[in-house]
Amino acid sequence: MLTMKSLASPYLQLGRRLGAAAALALAAGSASAGVKLRFTDPGNFADMPFAAAERARVLEGLTEHFEKLGATLPAGQELDVEVLDLDLAGRVDPTFSRHQDVRVLRNGADWPSMRLRYTLRAGGQVIDSAEQNLSNMMYLDRVNRHDKGDLLRYEKQMIDEWFKEKIVPVRQGLAATR
Repeated sequence: MLTMKSLASPYLQLGRRLGAAAALALAAGSASAGVKLRFTDPGNFADMPFAAAERARVLEGLTEHFEKLGATLPAGQELDVEVLDLDLAGRVDPTFSRHQDVRVLRNGADWPSMRLRYTLRAGGQVIDSAEQNLSNMMYLDRVNRHDKGDLLRYEKQMIDEWFKEKIVPVRQGLAATR
C-alpha cells in the first residue's frame, strides 16, 4: 500500500544526501582571491544544526562571510583560515519543532564561540599566524550591523571583530612599511 510517507521517503533521503554532500564540499574548503577557508571535521563541532541542509547553510553562510572579509585584503595578501570548532549562539530547544532546529537566545552561557587557526601572507611570506579562540559573550547586548533575519548574525559579528582586531592592523602595518 502506498502512503504519503512511503512516497515522500525517497525524496527525504535524496534531500539528506544532497545536504550531506553540500556540507562535505564546504568542509573540504573554499577559496577566493583573498581567503582560503577550511572546516576541520565539522561533524564534531561543539554545536551544529541536526539537519544536514541546515548544517550546509551554516557552513555556506560562514564561508561567504569569510570570503567577503577576504575580498577587503590588499592585492598580494592572502588569509588562510581553518575553523577547528564552532559553537553557535543560543541553544536548540527540541520542544518547539521536530522538523527544524529552533535556537533560543537567552544571554546566558549560550554565546557564540569559534576556535580557528589562521595565517596571513603577503607576497608568499607569512606575516602573521596564530590559533585563536573567538567568543562574543555580550552578543545580545551589543549593536549588531548584520540583518536581524540573518541566522548567523552573532557569529558574523564575532568574526568581524576578530578580523578588525587581528587582521586589519597587520595588513595596515605592512602597507605603512612599503
